[in-house]
Order: sequence, then C-alpha cells, then structure tokens
Amino acid sequence: MTKDRKLILEDGRQYEGFSFGADGERVLEIVFNTSMAGYQEIMSDPSYTDQAVVFTYPLIGNYGMADDDYETEHPSIGALIVREYNGEPSNFRSSETLGDVLKRYGIPGISGVDTRQITRSIRDRGSRKALITDISTPLDKGLKILKAADYRHDAVQRVSCKNIYETSGGGACFHVVAVDCGMKKNIVRSLVKRGCRVTVVPWNTAAEVIKSYKPDGVFISNGPGDPTDVPETIKTIFELIGYCPIFGICLGHQIISLAYGAKTYKLKFGHRGGNHPVKDLRTGKIEITSQNHSYAVDPESVKNTPLEITHVNLLDRTVEGVQCLSDRVFSVQYHPESAPGPQDSAYLFDRFISYMKGEPENA
Repeated sequence: MTKDRKLILEDGRQYEGFSFGADGERVLEIVFNTSMAGYQEIMSDPSYTDQAVVFTYPLIGNYGMADDDYETEHPSIGALIVREYNGEPSNFRSSETLGDVLKRYGIPGISGVDTRQITRSIRDRGSRKALITDISTPLDKGLKILKAADYRHDAVQRVSCKNIYETSGGGACFHVVAVDCGMKKNIVRSLVKRGCRVTVVPWNTAAEVIKSYKPDGVFISNGPGDPTDVPETIKTIFELIGYCPIFGICLGHQIISLAYGAKTYKLKFGHRGGNHPVKDLRTGKIEITSQNHSYAVDPESVKNTPLEITHVNLLDRTVEGVQCLSDRVFSVQYHPESAPGPQDSAYLFDRFISYMKGEPENA
C-alpha cells in the first residue's frame, strides 16, 4: 500500500498515512480518546461532531460494526485517526466494516500514523485545529487552510432531532420529556428500561411546550460544542427549574449549571475515555466513568448559586456533578448510560426515578 492521506496540525506537524472511509478534505478539532473498546459507540456519538478523534488503542475495526450498537442514526463525527485499521473484522454480530460505514456517512479516516506522538502533542499543546487532506497537499497550503478556517457554533442545531417523537416500552409509570442536544440512544434505553415513557423534543423547544406535556421529569442530554452556543436551551431549563425533577448528562450538566448562573470554561484537551475516576462527595464512593467533553463547570462560580458540587474528578479535581435538592435538580458531567461501559454510575437513573416518585433524598 502507498500512503495517500495526510494530517496537518496548526503547529506545522504533519503525519502521512493510509486512507480509509470517505474521501475529502476536512478542517476539524483534533482530540483523543483512551477507550480500549467501543469504537462504534464513539464514532456514532453526536458529541464528537466536527472533531477528529485519535484512538490511543492501536487496533481499530477488528470486530466490525453491529446494527444494534449505534448511538445515533446519522453519525456526525469529523474523522477517525488510528494506528492500525482492520478492514476484515471477525465477529458474528458484525454486519459491515467500519470503513464502509464511514464512507456511507462521508467521514474520512487515516491509519498508519504515530497515534502516541499525536496524543502527546494534544496533551502538551491542547486540542486545536487539524486538516485531513490528500498526501499531495503542501504543508504551506495546509497551514493557510487551517489559519483561514474557524470552528462552527451550530453543532447542537445540526445533530438534534427535528421533530418531536415518543418512545416507550409499554406499561410506563413516568413520563419524561428529553431535550435532545445530540442525545445518545442508550440514554433513552436506560429511561425506558426503568418504566419511563420518553417524549424527545428538539434542543430549542420552549418551556411552555414542555410543560404542555405535563411531564413527571425533564432530562437534558449530552451534545457537542460549547454550552454557551445554546442560549435557547439554557433559557428553557431556567424557566423549568422548580416545575418538576430535572436530570442532565454531560452538555446537559453544563446547561443546568449555566441556567443557575454558574460559568463554564474550555479544558486544555478535554476528557475522553472509559476510565476516569470520579468521587461522589456525598457518599465517598469512587466511580470509574466514561467521559467525552471539552468544557467544564467553574467550581468558584458554583459558590454563588443554589447548586452544590456533588462529584469531582480525581485526576484534575474538575466538577463532575451538581445538585439543588430543593428544586429536585441534579446533573453529572460523565455518562452513566455508557456503552460498552463502565456501568458504575447507572444508579443515577434510579435516582431520577426516585425524584419523580417524590421520595426523599437518601444521600
């Protein structure tokens, strides 16, 4: 095989490799993910919209793609960057290859590059713009393209559902309205599994519309980008505070915090992986969590709000959870619904159910 694709970073570093997936040139934000499994769930997570993801695990594609494991119907990840791509998977559940799926959704991939060096570069210099292009593109031209490009701020609008829809497993005890900012399928599955009828609404649905459904609880989903890019969602949540129990995950956690008056900031290289230790300050227990986010809540800004911090990341002490007991509102920065795992934090869905039952807080 002949190398035919190139990755160019803003600092002038370039990496030559082999193409798989779709053709085309892309300017994206480069990030890395440390998970050892779950590349299908990662590539179909809407939170990765417009991002080129470097996998630190060296072999990607070896178990193919299973029809039941997608987190969205239309993957919007920017690109995949891997050390070794396997286009001949061995798995009885596999229906097609990762490369074929990437082609179908217009997502480029590059393999054969030094992903360890790229990851160290991101850790040292932070997430930044990267160009996926043909190997013939001169470095000076690539740098000009990067300099002229800018990040988009409409990612949530592009990945949110366009129409309201409902999901139920039958015999539902509670009605949850879920605000879709780029929601993963397993979140809905987790709610339905616990006896919820879930009405999914677009990101910019007004509070009055949500109240018209008379929900027992409101959920705000994960999603891509900067939380301050969705002031409409922040306004909606602000107007719903105190109306019914509210639970937020990832971007939803940031939106809840902003609705209460806290602030957010961008991390140097974000948190992305399936092994982040988080401490529950209420119980002292440690959870191993799955994470995928670029932004975090400023802990100092929380002090001036009715919120209290409930969880912290043990690696860098960032805020991982907040709550307001009097309003029956809580949120976490990580993913308790994570597939393929870990499953340490699934109890948070049970806590949401308890809130909708009107049961007192135990911890």
